[in-house]
Amino acid sequence: MSDTSLTIETILAPELTLCRVPASSKKRVLEFIAEQVNHQDETLSETQIFNNLISRERLGSTGIGQGIAIPHCRLEGLDRVVGVLLTLEEGVGFDAIDNQPVDLVFALIVPKEATSEHLELLSQLAEKFNDRGFCDQLRQCTEASTLYSRMTENPG
Repeated sequence: MSDTSLTIETILAPELTLCRVPASSKKRVLEFIAEQVNHQDETLSETQIFNNLISRERLGSTGIGQGIAIPHCRLEGLDRVVGVLLTLEEGVGFDAIDNQPVDLVFALIVPKEATSEHLELLSQLAEKFNDRGFCDQLRQCTEASTLYSRMTENPG
């Protein structure tokens, strides 16, 4: 692993870690993600991000089960990976593999020329989210700052 390797800590900004987001549907969650990313970096098109996330969902839901979804897409003109972590006020239908409503979302927006590093990130996330206790801790957060530090601290 080189120093430039991607980790959750390097791609997730506190500003894109949000707690108890009210969302009524999967579409609304994806819209919200696109809005937030555009809000952080206006050079990134909200519409483009939303459309790309939706297109990816059409290939198959990114709901990985147990109330968790990892929506992701590639974006033209992006030079880094952008992560967005949300807990939702209430679970929303996400067409997840176990049909459970989703209330924990980690979105990943990667450059068009995405590499194996990005796949590595997805597996890091999936591994973290495999830990039910860890997910419960995230869900219990009421402050975005707590959510951020729980997500980025390396369990030793």
